[in-house]
Amino acid sequence: MNSDHDGPDRDHQRPAGVSDETVEALGALSKALETTERARGHLYSFHQLTGGADLELGHAVELLRRAGHHRSADRVEKEILGRNVIPGHWTFQIIESYNDTYYEPFKALERSVLNELAEGRDHLYEAEMKEARRTHGHRDHTARPDSPGTPT
Repeated sequence: MNSDHDGPDRDHQRPAGVSDETVEALGALSKALETTERARGHLYSFHQLTGGADLELGHAVELLRRAGHHRSADRVEKEILGRNVIPGHWTFQIIESYNDTYYEPFKALERSVLNELAEGRDHLYEAEMKEARRTHGHRDHTARPDSPGTPT
């Protein structure tokens, strides 16, 4: 770590012997994983929205019954309430399958490649971009949160 704190910390410095091409490739790999994280978040949104809709559907069934529309309430309850969103699956099962089949293996592989090629150091591409783009000496362009002069 630089004693003057004017540069990235050790965890964000390129290890000796790591090429520009490797840093770029690791950046692309991380970006792909970040996109997968976003996709996974959308799955959780889908899960929560669908679950919320099903709960509201239950409320609609109760209201239909209270209003005397028992036949309609029965149809909604039997045909849609608690229905699978795809054959054999509720949304939680889709998430579990996605996590087991794609997300967890991808996450583990990305970590393994980082360990193998860059001593486990993450975000090297971004750290180097920050160094290239920041204005040295400017209080809002400090290298790290612990740099002297960093606004609190």
